[in-house]
Amino acid sequence: MENNIDFNRYIIVIDKPAGPTSFQVTDFIKKSLGVSKAAHSGTLDPEVTGVLPVLLGRASRLLDYFIHRDKEYVGVMHIHEDIERKKIEDAILKKFLGKIKQLPPVKSRVKREEREREIKRFDILEQEEKDFLFCVKCEAGTYVRKLIHDLGQELKTGAHMTELRRTHASLFDEQDSVTLYQFTDAVKEYSKGNPKEIEKMLVPIEIITRIMPTAEISDDALAKVLHGSPIFRELLSEYGKFNKNDFIALMNNNKLIGIAQAEVSSNEADNSDLIAKPKTIFN
Repeated sequence: MENNIDFNRYIIVIDKPAGPTSFQVTDFIKKSLGVSKAAHSGTLDPEVTGVLPVLLGRASRLLDYFIHRDKEYVGVMHIHEDIERKKIEDAILKKFLGKIKQLPPVKSRVKREEREREIKRFDILEQEEKDFLFCVKCEAGTYVRKLIHDLGQELKTGAHMTELRRTHASLFDEQDSVTLYQFTDAVKEYSKGNPKEIEKMLVPIEIITRIMPTAEISDDALAKVLHGSPIFRELLSEYGKFNKNDFIALMNNNKLIGIAQAEVSSNEADNSDLIAKPKTIFN
């Protein structure tokens, strides 16, 4: 496939089907587009479906800035014994909202030690006998399957998750995603010289400005910044509001050129020399 598009500064949001692992989906996207590197923002178990952002090429350098943001899921839990819906909702309200302690499951890639996670929403949406449709909005790194198991323990009935779908990850919702079939068809069209469909699927890395303050690098300072210069006040033509230690998207003519971490707040910037130190540069 002739690469007329430089895919290395884009994100594609895939609606992952049940079956393949997140790694397998990411590898398929990478090979299909001929990029040397790709990374996904948040692992989904093979049987779990839904929103899987795939960062392509140099865009994968932004993974750390996307992956730690909230996730949202819709799923089905099966309660092992008959129980009133209100009792479940009361237990959720009492112990499974806000900051909770969670021990990762035995089969997990992280160290198995208790850690704190925040559950921002846990609603029961529908009931059909012992099956309950639920929606959870939670901090990244929350194990929803374990959340359901722990709820079953609290209820003294036992419970397990039978289905799960991620409906939101970082900045992306279901409506932003495309299926692997749609992606494959778009790649075929692209290989024939028709880029229209694949272009619709490409999310520019500049989307990160939705979650970060920005600072504009002046044209005559661009070369210095691309070569790793600290971000001095004289290099900036303008900037937004930020606090000390915030990450800042460095822009030049609407193009993301890097990420820096603030050494001072924006209120102090005009009276400071060093504003920020570069963390990631797209040179």
